[in-house]
Amino acid sequence: MENKIINLFVPGRLCLFGEHSDWAGKYRTMNADIVPGMAIVTGVEQGIEATAEASERFEVTCSAPELTELWHDFSCDMDSAKLKEIARSGNFFAYCAGVASYMMEWYNVGGVKINITSMTLPMKSGLSSSAAICVLVARAFNLLYNLNLNTMGEMNIAYVGELRTSSRCGRLDQACAFGVKPVLMTFDGEEMDVQPLNVRKDLYWVFADLCAEKDTIRILADLNKGYPFASDEKERNEHWALGEGNRELINRAVEYIANGDAEKLGMLMREAQNTFDEKIAPLCPKELTAPKLHKILSDEYIQTLTWGGKGVGSQGDGSIQFLAKDKVCQDRLISYLTEIGLRPYKLTIKAVHSVRKAIIPVAGFGTRLYPATRCLKKDFFPIVDKDGLVKPVIMILLEELINSGIEEICLVLGSEEERKQYKEFFETRLSSEHFNKLNAAAQEYENKILNIGKRLRYVYQKEKLGFGHAVYQCNEFVNGDPVILLLGDTLYHSFSNKPCALQLIEAYEKYNKPMISIHDIPLAVVSHYGVVSGIWENKEETLLNMTTFCEKPKAAFAEEHLGVKTKDGITKYFSVFGQYILTSEVFEQLGENIRNYNGTGEVELTTALEQVRNKVGMIGVRLNGKMYDMGNANAFRKTIAEY
Repeated sequence: MENKIINLFVPGRLCLFGEHSDWAGKYRTMNADIVPGMAIVTGVEQGIEATAEASERFEVTCSAPELTELWHDFSCDMDSAKLKEIARSGNFFAYCAGVASYMMEWYNVGGVKINITSMTLPMKSGLSSSAAICVLVARAFNLLYNLNLNTMGEMNIAYVGELRTSSRCGRLDQACAFGVKPVLMTFDGEEMDVQPLNVRKDLYWVFADLCAEKDTIRILADLNKGYPFASDEKERNEHWALGEGNRELINRAVEYIANGDAEKLGMLMREAQNTFDEKIAPLCPKELTAPKLHKILSDEYIQTLTWGGKGVGSQGDGSIQFLAKDKVCQDRLISYLTEIGLRPYKLTIKAVHSVRKAIIPVAGFGTRLYPATRCLKKDFFPIVDKDGLVKPVIMILLEELINSGIEEICLVLGSEEERKQYKEFFETRLSSEHFNKLNAAAQEYENKILNIGKRLRYVYQKEKLGFGHAVYQCNEFVNGDPVILLLGDTLYHSFSNKPCALQLIEAYEKYNKPMISIHDIPLAVVSHYGVVSGIWENKEETLLNMTTFCEKPKAAFAEEHLGVKTKDGITKYFSVFGQYILTSEVFEQLGENIRNYNGTGEVELTTALEQVRNKVGMIGVRLNGKMYDMGNANAFRKTIAEY
């Protein structure tokens, strides 16, 4: 534990719609007539990077050049009273101390030393730099002391920790914990729900620091006066705007994002701003009249580049956001805002594409299945399928993919010579003599084989530089799209009516992150597999927010560092199930690793996956099914007997 150093990144957050509805919705504990709050929030590309390690004290240092003039290093004993005192001091370290004091009181933790290495997030601009540092501290304790908190748990601790300072933040600020993706947040009293959003098309956002002054504390104080019960017309307007009116607007925004209708989304931004100005700003006119904000919103040139714009966060003259018409307009808007003295930032919210492509590497000789592989590639070994037909392994895999909505499949072969066997099977019709001997069902299946053959593409791994190198040969085929990867010597049996591949694809469509299917294995065999560890993201314990990916660890190391606790208190160890969803980031990393290859060892997929996990995160998915590894004689025998 003492030598463990972890890398952390937490972004700022941008409230796209629904500002102030988080704290308003919390008042439902006092007034049931208040409508639950709703907001659409996303992390941004700017944020805080840091390293963290266990320590006897609580220390926060900074080597970030962006904070040179503002920052002073802090150190404090792990003493709750001292940490609370610092939390009330009002400086940036106060937020860190607030979270640390909560950790000290509720969890069995030691100290933490955090070094902030980069700070690209503007402060006091409505982008929740304070929430980001709170989440970062909570995550550092969580990972260093194996607290098994999921993302919602980290959010809650960051929230209560910040409340120990002078800040009166809302609940949406900590959405930065989910990273750079839009989520729908619902606030019903003390209850909060977070759901990832489907994004149909890329959305080109620009937000900018207005470089003006605003008093967030004053804004929140004035707006809170109307809660929990409205006493006059102004306060009734506020309740409607943050309640029923906001709910209707949010529902439309979710629909437009899912449909990829950027123009309507931009019009909705203008509508949201007008509603805010009319119904909410009168309660705090000194801060919310916002002359600089409205001057920029009414700029005629900006309007030619955007579908719409509105204020950010608590509103006022803090920050502004726009939805640009396209990437070109996004770049022009960045340049223009810079010219007029603002500090603009780019945010592209990527579409969540449904997975339509697949890869199956089949380049290996099958040494462990010799001498059968001398005459027949192992992916053509016969297996009795669930429908009673005797099929080659590759056909069973292809059917799983087709039944999961896959349209194109790329096979990685070792040479063009190997292509002959696939051509003969998938592209050559049986002779009339043999075809006519088949019954009607078998004749129909013969046509199915030929139709599947039309979906196949082929690439060749002419140099055997490792599994990652084999996968990268499909880079041109992938062309930046998400792709599902299946192993050519593994079969998958689903325990439900959904194929395992479809279960994985549906998980990807919710989270838009690289995915790895996982299953639990005995501790005694971890040294034979890639082992993952992490924190459960859901109550069903099917989604694991991965924190570690370790290739063939020793049992002692796995026992100390890689165990995952279940809700029953049992420690389990998880290996890769043999299905992956790879995104463009994985192929970019593989390409970089291949360019830097020095001829030693192999280019491994697991190495690239761990590198990508550190940058964008990764989800392990427990599929409702079982895998059958056919890579050796004993495994092949078991597959024949059980599949």
